[in-house]
Amino acid sequence: MEPGNETQISEFLLLGLSKKIELQPLIFGLFLSMYLITVFGNLLIILAVSSDPHLHTPMYFFLSNLSFVDICFTSTTIPKMLKNIQTENKVITYGGCITQIHFFLLFATMEIFLLTVMAYDSFVAICHPLHYTIIMNPRACGLLALMSWMMSVLNSLLQSLMVLWLSFCTDLEIPHSFCEITQVVQLACSDTFLNDMVLYFASVLLGSVSLTGILYSYSRIVSSIQRISSAQGKYKAFSSCASHLSVVSLFYCTALGVYLSSGTTHSSQSSATASVMYTVITPMLNPFIYSLRNKDLRRALRRIIGMALYTGQLSLG
Repeated sequence: MEPGNETQISEFLLLGLSKKIELQPLIFGLFLSMYLITVFGNLLIILAVSSDPHLHTPMYFFLSNLSFVDICFTSTTIPKMLKNIQTENKVITYGGCITQIHFFLLFATMEIFLLTVMAYDSFVAICHPLHYTIIMNPRACGLLALMSWMMSVLNSLLQSLMVLWLSFCTDLEIPHSFCEITQVVQLACSDTFLNDMVLYFASVLLGSVSLTGILYSYSRIVSSIQRISSAQGKYKAFSSCASHLSVVSLFYCTALGVYLSSGTTHSSQSSATASVMYTVITPMLNPFIYSLRNKDLRRALRRIIGMALYTGQLSLG
């Protein structure tokens, strides 16, 4: 396998979601709106958790981390896509493409770890409530977050560096709005067996281990909820987990579908659609799902918005 820099590749072409010129303004407006909603919504979650002492718990600590990762996740791809649409320029540099691959994998992997840790936190809170403060102490939460970041960095660094050693052909068109690693590897002229194996191994390992942990946690949670005598107690326990389960389902079904089917199908349209679901839709919906189903978070958000409106009225007066 020859090093990629010997091929003198300087840029790729991002074809985007549609080649129709008349649809570009609609796509631009739609994704700009979704990006602003994602950033604003997740920033509100972070502000609410950091400013309200009642929310300084492990669950909200991981939720604020998830909100931060969602902002970074969408910022890795959408701004470049919006710039390309606005300037009618589909070019992304070779270095920019590799950088985008690295940070995309970093935040995608971090999302997987955070969803798994949040499922474990719910499991401990419902199944072992008396030992919750001992098990999920600040030191343990910090270590879980640190380990998640370290493993995410290692995974993204390994896979992005391996792309550097690929040689590319003259066809450098990527049928996506961003540099997704599966599409970039398919453009290579050199042998991609090692890249494919590492990608599939990482996808299966991360996906299966985390999904197994989530399913095990929620199977125990459901079993514990069934033993609760009061209907109100059952509803409260279930509602606290329902939002997380809906986010997990949406993220895993689309993300794993993209990576595990990349070797068996070459339908760029279906792959691009699934990619939009877990890179744009899920981060945008997370703040709504968690805030609408959480009374404490809604109260903190109302307080922040009320203070902002009051400050604005004072400045206008």
